[in-house]
Amino acid sequence: MYRFRSEIGCRVVSGSPHFVNELRNLLLEDMDEMRIVCKDVTAETLYDVLHDTSYRRKWDTNMIDTYDIGRLTANADVGYYSWKCPSPLKNRDFVTMRSWLPLGNDFLIINYSVKHPQHPPKKDYVRAVSLLTGYLIQSNGANCSTLYYLTQVDPKGSLPKWVVNRVSQFVAPKAMRKIYKASQKYPDWKRKHNPLLKPWTFPEQNSLPCIDASELTRQRADSLENIDESGLSEEKHSGDEET
Repeated sequence: MYRFRSEIGCRVVSGSPHFVNELRNLLLEDMDEMRIVCKDVTAETLYDVLHDTSYRRKWDTNMIDTYDIGRLTANADVGYYSWKCPSPLKNRDFVTMRSWLPLGNDFLIINYSVKHPQHPPKKDYVRAVSLLTGYLIQSNGANCSTLYYLTQVDPKGSLPKWVVNRVSQFVAPKAMRKIYKASQKYPDWKRKHNPLLKPWTFPEQNSLPCIDASELTRQRADSLENIDESGLSEEKHSGDEET
């Protein structure tokens, strides 16, 4: 049995032949979904790209910093991620617990925000909250896959409606395209950069310090400071989107 925590508590899904469909239905409840078909990328490559923090620094232009804090089990860890927001919005950051699971030829990665005593909110960032975020990677054959991105995030701050709309209409789909393009280049890059190092696949390679689960608590959005950014003008940022 595989156990996944969500905002309403623990949900258990059995590893049956219908596991992927059951899990996908679970993640789709009250969440935003996007998908992209990657016609020349294997599911395994997509999975590696989403895990490989060294490679992420090459393609994720919105990222300010990311690092692993520690591991809980062979397939669960805690990490930090910060990303740039368009001026004058304050930059956001997350501390999340991430779990991953191979499902035959398919793969799953999910995360949600936690509080870690050594990584409190930072002065120059708004600590955002991942209520539940996941990637479901489905294999469509020898050299084709589909990436589903499902997210429920509280960015904190009193954001104007146009900012929220812009994120859903432009930022998230653009991120999906970036992942696809990065995956096309990953095999060549990986051959030159520790090609055998994949601790997400080979847990014996994982050198992160162990974290006791008792150190962590669920990060609740209502426990964080609410920054008022509601007065931002859309006109000044109408040209920010990229195609």
